[in-house]
Amino acid sequence: MSRRRYVARGVPGGYRVWDNRGRRFWGDFYELCPDELLAELNGRKDPARISELLKRCRARKR
Repeated sequence: MSRRRYVARGVPGGYRVWDNRGRRFWGDFYELCPDELLAELNGRKDPARISELLKRCRARKR
């Protein structure tokens, strides 16, 4: 299995998406782990689906 490009890293208060290739954080701060978003970023990379998941992840609260 290949190494994943995007992974969730725990930061104080929640999670951030880490880009292993770019070696920097990608996107926003999330209070809950964005599992579906990570699966799409590492999988098909459909822009419409990624936009939908970003909106959903931003709206989720604890």
